[in-house]
Amino acid sequence: MARKKQPSPSTELFRLSDIISETYKKIRVRPAYSFFLFVVGFPVHLFVLFYYLFYRNRSISTEISTQVQQELNEANFYNELVERYTLQLERKHAFFDQSGSAKQIQETAEKWANDARLEKQEELIRLRLEERGLEKPSYDQTFQTLVHNPLFLILSFLPGILMYMVILLYSNPYTKYVMERFVMTIFVIMGVVVIVFTLLYMSPFDPAANILGEGATKEQIANFNHIYGLDQGYLSQLWNNMKGIALFDLGTSYTGNEDVAASIARKFPITLTLTLISLFFSVLIAIPVGIISATKPNSFFDYTFMFIALLGLSIPNFWQGLIFILNFSIKLGWLPATYSPENAASIIMPVVVLGTGLTAAVARMTRSSTLEVIHEDYIITAKAKGLSRRVVLWRHAVGNAIIPIITVIGLQFGGMLGGAAVTEKVFNISGIGSYIVDKQFIPDIPGILGGVVYTAITISIVNVFIDILYAFFDPRIRSKMKQY
Repeated sequence: MARKKQPSPSTELFRLSDIISETYKKIRVRPAYSFFLFVVGFPVHLFVLFYYLFYRNRSISTEISTQVQQELNEANFYNELVERYTLQLERKHAFFDQSGSAKQIQETAEKWANDARLEKQEELIRLRLEERGLEKPSYDQTFQTLVHNPLFLILSFLPGILMYMVILLYSNPYTKYVMERFVMTIFVIMGVVVIVFTLLYMSPFDPAANILGEGATKEQIANFNHIYGLDQGYLSQLWNNMKGIALFDLGTSYTGNEDVAASIARKFPITLTLTLISLFFSVLIAIPVGIISATKPNSFFDYTFMFIALLGLSIPNFWQGLIFILNFSIKLGWLPATYSPENAASIIMPVVVLGTGLTAAVARMTRSSTLEVIHEDYIITAKAKGLSRRVVLWRHAVGNAIIPIITVIGLQFGGMLGGAAVTEKVFNISGIGSYIVDKQFIPDIPGILGGVVYTAITISIVNVFIDILYAFFDPRIRSKMKQY
């Protein structure tokens, strides 16, 4: 059996050069990407720039350039332009009765004539080069030419490794899509930090007075503010907080001098676990319920399910939690009233309370989205072709109705994660929501910022995942990604 011929290293290098060259051409039409590419690949671009300037001076035929300049000089082109522009300026000043010295008119005319001569010279050089089948190279063309040189590619790999990584990521539409979403996430997190810190900075509460008490002296308050940097200006405090978050150093809490990162690392997984379990069971229940309601509109099942969903949207979480505790914990004694990591049954009521609103919202969206789709022409065509009801429903109807459902799930997940504080307080859960609520009345800026940033990062990652799901379920989005 003949072995499959493996591509040689030179062939692979040539393919890599083609990919880099073509992708670089696409990136250059986008100013933001082009600037970022220049920054991360500055050493390589510096070399290409010097090479371009040197090569341009040698590649453009000196003979043609000299010939064009000589022709223009012999034709007295510049002097004629100066005379023409001088006459025009004098007539203009005379017509509008404007004052102007002969020296000023002469300088303006010479400037205009010089610009026109350079423009004419460039145009004639370009035409002569085109007649000979030559072309004036641009900077981008010089870079693309050098990339196809294996020696340049190898020597520039280390100094330009970040630039080449960006180009290769951009060359794949899916990795580019994900990369853009993560870059947007960074800006979103920065915006969240600025807004939250600004609101805390403008808060009327004084952390030093709240922690030290009413009996604290001015010296004690000043010393507290100095220790935690609260005596600095707004921009200095904002910069210190943003720098700490970027370096994964969230600082210490004002109360108890506890490490904020360690506290959040203990509390955040509890909230995230609670939210994910609620999300899983909510989707597991809501989507089948919504599909059943859509396939049997105006039936007993439809009215019953949608009535229950409306109740789920209307009931406040704290009231539902208190009712559950009164009935299932105090009256019946089936479930514990507070959450305990050692007792798996203690998470049942918080999961149900937190997931009720999501279940109701997803069920209603599934019903409306599926109802809108099942009356489309392609569904009727699929039925006419003899496809089974299950295939028509799941492959054609639900597959095309899933995008709005995914959107609602993503939005509701963010609301659940950010709004879990009420449920955590009701069931005495030591999660990130209750942690932020406890810290905001001080206000404990490091603790609040740390909790908000963790929550914002998680929500942003979920949104990136939702965007990826869009492309996975909708071929139209995948097609646009490849074209862009």
